[in-house]
Amino acid sequence: MCYSALIRADYAKLVREFGAVLSLEEFAELYAHDPGKKRPKTPKAMDDGFAGARTELGRDIVAKIQQWHAQERQQLQAELERQLERRDIANATLATRPTQKARNDLRVAGNRIDRAQARLDDLHREQLLPRDNRIFPGTYAPVMVSENGRRVIKPMRYQCRLPDKPARNDALYPGTYNARRDSLEGYWRGAFGLRHGVVVVQAFYEHVPRHAIAGRTLHNDEKEQDVVLEFRPDPPRDLLLACLWAEWEGPEGRLLSFATITDGPSIDVAAAGHDRGVLPIRAEHLDAWLNPDPDNLAAQYAILDDREEIRYVYEEAA
Repeated sequence: MCYSALIRADYAKLVREFGAVLSLEEFAELYAHDPGKKRPKTPKAMDDGFAGARTELGRDIVAKIQQWHAQERQQLQAELERQLERRDIANATLATRPTQKARNDLRVAGNRIDRAQARLDDLHREQLLPRDNRIFPGTYAPVMVSENGRRVIKPMRYQCRLPDKPARNDALYPGTYNARRDSLEGYWRGAFGLRHGVVVVQAFYEHVPRHAIAGRTLHNDEKEQDVVLEFRPDPPRDLLLACLWAEWEGPEGRLLSFATITDGPSIDVAAAGHDRGVLPIRAEHLDAWLNPDPDNLAAQYAILDDREEIRYVYEEAA
């Protein structure tokens, strides 16, 4: 299962290269600031992509993002102060009467201080790093869909909630960020042939057992060790990952979400020891994929079948 990917979040390039329109209204709705709700999980590159916006709506999105950042900085600063005080108390206790609780408090406080400071540094940092483009389940990403025959880019959560499913399914079925090809007409029948999209990525990540990478079986006394591998096309290029998406509405509000379609792995992914892989579609099939005929699912399967054998280089992710 593809659990993570490096997205393209350069909106100007996406619009220019794919002739798409950026749905500023959907981004504005996503970023709408409400102190009473959780901040939407968005990669830094997606937020920073609006820097220098020239339209009124674009500048409004920047203002909304800055409001979220200001609220988060305030919360992080408060967390830092709490953990610094906890650390000082633990150190004082250890100096006079060492206890297990003081040792635990010192360790926990140190970890939380490091996390809070790292996040604060990210909020202040202007230069983007590769990890700023990375999405995980529950994170939002720009997804290309079709509206009235026109390519449109909208922000969607990377874990799909179908319209007929309750919100609790997110926790009950956490793997719904991937849609297996063999279940497209089963669990995913409410989206397959109806709502197709693509997410443009530069790399993707897979969990692979270390012994599988080496092409061997586990020793009798050996425990399985999980490794995250980053797969990049060789030569470097954008991948148009086939997706299904949905619009959900309920008491919790409105949600746009998507899942990447997975199937048998490519040669290099299989050689690395993984048994499934994402499905990049050819650029010439983009419009046919984004505008499916629900009465001709065979044509959609044909697009998924007509995939080129992309070569990948892979390495253990940082």
